[in-house]
Amino acid sequence: MTCLTRRRFLSISASAAAFPAFAGSRPSAHWRGVALGAPASMRLEGLSQAEADPLFAEVERELLRLENIFSLYRPNSEISRLNDAGRLDNPSVELLEVLSLSASLHHASNGLFDPTIQPLWLARAKGHSTEAPVGWSNLRFDADRITFKKPGMALTLNGIAQGLITDRIHGLLQARGLCNLLIDMGEIVAGGRRGDLTPWRVGIADPEGSLRQRVQLSDRALATSATSGTVLDEAAAQGHILRPDGRRVADQLVSVSAPRAVIADGLSTALCLCDQGERDALLRNFPEAKLEAAITL
Repeated sequence: MTCLTRRRFLSISASAAAFPAFAGSRPSAHWRGVALGAPASMRLEGLSQAEADPLFAEVERELLRLENIFSLYRPNSEISRLNDAGRLDNPSVELLEVLSLSASLHHASNGLFDPTIQPLWLARAKGHSTEAPVGWSNLRFDADRITFKKPGMALTLNGIAQGLITDRIHGLLQARGLCNLLIDMGEIVAGGRRGDLTPWRVGIADPEGSLRQRVQLSDRALATSATSGTVLDEAAAQGHILRPDGRRVADQLVSVSAPRAVIADGLSTALCLCDQGERDALLRNFPEAKLEAAITL
């Protein structure tokens, strides 16, 4: 049995404190919807709701396009077709971008970050302890195609794709001239400032919903991962962030800020798999990223 995910609750809790209205501030517009099957939200400063609604409709169309690339729950998405067939011709630019960054994270983490973990994840979700075909070295990708070298392999990009989606939505809104905004698509981008001209204030909450830390953000992204953010068994003993060798990892929460949400997202996932020495070494490869919180749960 796969239990109800709580990973997105970390982000929803984080952004909720930034949404109240403030006296004398400029108008702001709000959107709440769904991205990759979980709640998502946006706040745009300086626009009325009527002015923002056409933009929100454009965002929803872009979200649908991106879900048709990355969603494991859409049978015709690019990643689902790759996992079913073991091959995908003419992959999208977005999928190749995420795979390229995943390769960098895999190398920098000495193999701990490995999106080919999906068969092991599925086995653990079904209560099986058998070995599964996992191994980044058995994945090949270029602009023409993506292929697996071994049968039974599969990808999950849930530890990094939310960040890419968040960045894409941010880029879309920036292209429309919007600089002061807060986006939560599973990870958070805080652009510019709030309506009262102060930085965005974001809270970091644990899987139980308790506030652990507050962070100020301006033109920066924040991602939070917790090994127990999703549990794969009824006893809540098996978290969803797995090492490629199947060994158990410590129950912890990691929050990372970076200029791009896709980097913060991938790092927050990878750092959950690291001990202190490995964590420091990994972060040295991404000097613009900052470890905001590392909490043992």
